[in-house]
Amino acid sequence: MSDYLTHFWSKRLHKAQEGLESNNFETYLVDTLTQAKETVLNVILPGVNPEVVAWGGSVTLSTSGITEALKQRKGLKVLDTSDPSLSKGQKQELRRQALLCDLYFTGTNALTESGQLINLDMHGNRVGALTFGPRHVVVMVGRNKLCVDVEEAMLRVKGFVAPANAARLKMKTPCVKTGFCEDCKSPERVCNTWTITEKSFPKGRIKIVLINEDLGL
Repeated sequence: MSDYLTHFWSKRLHKAQEGLESNNFETYLVDTLTQAKETVLNVILPGVNPEVVAWGGSVTLSTSGITEALKQRKGLKVLDTSDPSLSKGQKQELRRQALLCDLYFTGTNALTESGQLINLDMHGNRVGALTFGPRHVVVMVGRNKLCVDVEEAMLRVKGFVAPANAARLKMKTPCVKTGFCEDCKSPERVCNTWTITEKSFPKGRIKIVLINEDLGL
């Protein structure tokens, strides 16, 4: 990465970090996904000392290697809601159980400079966990998720994230065919529940790992 881009993103992410911390989010700022993994496994995990962990769908998380590392931890119960060997019904039951875990991992669709998390969910498990249930939540955030305000964040989600995710998941929705949100009524619609997480409550319950790389969708 060139020096001027490093400088640009560093300034933007530091501003976002200030906003997040003023909103009671515990925030970590790192340069790479590898450093993010190390922060999670060597700093956050020992601090929380969970007995049960789970996660929601996140491209950033799945490419980080964190989930595989968690599965290898002795004495740690892992609720793997993405296990391909499970039926749809079994996955849905695990998603319900995950809402009572000690530590929950997820990504975010967008982040505002003032420190708000913007998400649009299909099942509602990710936004449900962000809102209430797990004792602690870790959110992995690549720099490409950063938006100026809520309006830009919502445009990002509907204009890019949702159609791209629908295509990634091989959904049979109009946006997969057109590349644009059609505000459809498809039974496989991925846009069902909006959340705007203004602050972490209690303070520090939600932990944000900001990463100075383009990651996920």
